[in-house]
Amino acid sequence: MDFGKIVARVKAILTTPKTEWPVVAAEPATTQSLYTGYIFILAALPAIARFIKDSLFGSGAFGVTVRIPVGAGLGAMVLSYVLSLVMLYLLALIVSALAPSFGGQKSTVQALKAVAYAWTAYWVASIAVILPWIGWLICIAGLVYAIYLLFLGLPHTMKCPEEKAGGYAAVSVIIGVVLSLIVGAIVGAIFLSGIMVGGAMHTATITSSDGSTVTVDKDSALGKLAAMGERADQASKELEAAQKSGDATAQQAAMGKMMGAAMGNDSNVQSLSADQVKTFLPDSVAGLKRESLSAERSNTMGMQVTTARGQYGDGNGHNVELEVGDTGSMKGMMAMASAMAPESEQQTDHGYQKTYTQNNRLIHEAWDNTSKSGEYGVIVGQRFSVKASGPADSIDQLKGLVNGVDLDKLESLKNEGVTKH
Repeated sequence: MDFGKIVARVKAILTTPKTEWPVVAAEPATTQSLYTGYIFILAALPAIARFIKDSLFGSGAFGVTVRIPVGAGLGAMVLSYVLSLVMLYLLALIVSALAPSFGGQKSTVQALKAVAYAWTAYWVASIAVILPWIGWLICIAGLVYAIYLLFLGLPHTMKCPEEKAGGYAAVSVIIGVVLSLIVGAIVGAIFLSGIMVGGAMHTATITSSDGSTVTVDKDSALGKLAAMGERADQASKELEAAQKSGDATAQQAAMGKMMGAAMGNDSNVQSLSADQVKTFLPDSVAGLKRESLSAERSNTMGMQVTTARGQYGDGNGHNVELEVGDTGSMKGMMAMASAMAPESEQQTDHGYQKTYTQNNRLIHEAWDNTSKSGEYGVIVGQRFSVKASGPADSIDQLKGLVNGVDLDKLESLKNEGVTKH
């Protein structure tokens, strides 16, 4: 690993991208060489900076500083790092698969170049997270510049017409943001449970279209994500075939399958309708009456999620929200997060929060004695989320709201709308 070359590339891609992208596109490379020679180093920067911020410096407000225990911080750092490596590869597969739609040429390696070198701006800017207040502004600026770099790089790496680079970059960024949110959700769920990654290592391999490989632990969350990558690769081939056929219906179905694979699913998942989900919100429960009700099902780029929300009150200042959600297309990720969450508990002077499994359901509860508010949430059937949050008499009242939902009936629908590929 030549650190001098890494520094030179970072400087060039950030300061002279218009002249550096043609150089990048023409360089011989493999998936493995890109990871070992560049990505492994740069992708570690955000995780390290976050660890320094959360566990060493701490976050403060109103004269109180909160530090995450070093052990937990290290676990979160390692987990977020390895998941980000896999997310980057999944995104490269998708960028490659989308190339023909924007007049470009498919290539996993060239797509990985585009994603990795464009993302350099965000990786470097993420170091600023350790700075109070202005750090997040710098991170946002880095993200915006990364989008601009991707826009400049796609015509060179993926051979797409310059006039189509804007749309190509926009779609790629949207997918990248979704994948980042998923990684963040997994890390957050596992972190709340105090997981420390460990155990025996058994190797598995991610193989790209050019034959190069990256070795991972097949029995870990990372190994399962590698399997997701393989499914996404297969789905991308089907998308390419659908694009060649010119059949719009087939293209839409293939895109949905590819996005489903990226979400961790080995099947097509259609979330319940808004009408179905809102029936689980009772008219009154735990001494509170429902005052409003809303429900929606969203479907963006093959990702379908349904959420119903009800506001419950008693006229005495208690106004609690009860939410029932069907993760739909993200069912695979939800199952993974639920399966990897053992018990944990944290007590403070003002309250507590804990995560545990009861009756094969992942439960998270938190209560603040000062504000007399909290939240109580349950994952049902490794697919549905039921949560009550807001000011209440006690955590028991929030539990009563959640338990007022027919959880058994909801769980019985865990395979509703699921069809195997």
